[in-house]
Amino acid sequence: MFKFIVVRVVLLLISLALVACGAFEGVPSATLNAEKAFVTPDKPKRISEASAVEAFSEQTKNPQDYTLYDGDDISIEVFGRPELSGAQRIGPDGRITLPVVGTILLRNMTRDEAATAINKALSLYYVNILTTVRVNNYNSNRITIIGRVDKPGEMQFITPPTLLTVLAEAGGKEKVLTRCAIIRNDKILWIDLARLLSGTDTTLNVSLQRNDVVYVPDSTDTSVYVMGAVNHPGVFSLTPQMSFIDLLGQAGGITRDGNFNELHLIRPSSDVNLKIDLKEILSPHKNLNVAINEGDIIFVPRNGASLFGYIIQQVNPISTLFSITQLGAVVAP
Repeated sequence: MFKFIVVRVVLLLISLALVACGAFEGVPSATLNAEKAFVTPDKPKRISEASAVEAFSEQTKNPQDYTLYDGDDISIEVFGRPELSGAQRIGPDGRITLPVVGTILLRNMTRDEAATAINKALSLYYVNILTTVRVNNYNSNRITIIGRVDKPGEMQFITPPTLLTVLAEAGGKEKVLTRCAIIRNDKILWIDLARLLSGTDTTLNVSLQRNDVVYVPDSTDTSVYVMGAVNHPGVFSLTPQMSFIDLLGQAGGITRDGNFNELHLIRPSSDVNLKIDLKEILSPHKNLNVAINEGDIIFVPRNGASLFGYIIQQVNPISTLFSITQLGAVVAP
């Protein structure tokens, strides 16, 4: 009689635990038509196409004569006129100032073009003028690098540097560089650094030119999350082209007690919850391997059997006194 009462108590506790199983394993409900809020990873949208890389490279493939620019230090020699000769720095307005003639615009001129412009200005006041121009310091020949690098700021150069040269000199704070942007006037080129650094595509080592800006984004600011029955739950950094399978793999995959038939990809920014069956992803259902966005959450619930075992463990110490076998023996006729 006593054993029967204990069995009833144990079964009652298990029933109550199952009724309140939401406290142990809160499985969210899927959103109707959630697939519309997700897209499969589209590489061209996040990394520039080959034609854009080629267009950037063409601009520096055959460099013309150096053109003067703001901040360059030059020397002007007017033969027979030492009072007109000497060192000059091109100002932020692209001009220099000479005695008598005043200011002369030299911005974006070659040395020969600058000498011609000076000759023309001086010829209004002098006869038999012959001028030469020499560059002492190429101060305007610089690019700027910003973002997750050890030494952000301006870099000066004489000959156009390549992207790899600039990244090596600036140093990187990120453990794994995935992409960077080259900003040139009103154009932006996104470079897949994983392919460049691995040697897969050396055409991505673009030659840079004056006033280019290189931006290395901060991947640690874009977090995604994996929770539930996975081997390594936690916070992960979003990388370009990251897909559902990529993120699940970084979390070590699903544990043996995970529910492979009911995975959830939750996108708080859109208020949607996409329910995914892993078997459908592993079959030719490639559209389910959707792209991951910042803030996304993967939740893997436990399956029914493991959930029951989990609840049994929570009703200690009574459950430790009676195994399922003993319970069956007691209630058996």
